[in-house]
Amino acid sequence: MAVSFANDIRPLFREIDVEHMQAYGMPLDSYSWMSDPYNNYRNAQDVLNSLITQSMPPGGPFWTQDMLDRFSQWMKDGYQP
Repeated sequence: MAVSFANDIRPLFREIDVEHMQAYGMPLDSYSWMSDPYNNYRNAQDVLNSLITQSMPPGGPFWTQDMLDRFSQWMKDGYQP
């Protein structure tokens, strides 16, 4: 079964993370922003890179490898809603 944004990805972001990143123009809770094909899905890749390098969320808690793998799988599965 494909990984979906609504069921598998959005729940990974805490409300405090969503609120914090909104100020930087990164609406983590927005499927349309995260899966925007017009910029070659750059938003999702930038978020994943920030999670991998642990520059997000600020001060942690940082994502586990399982969480990172799930996000990567969502991308590989074609950014399912």
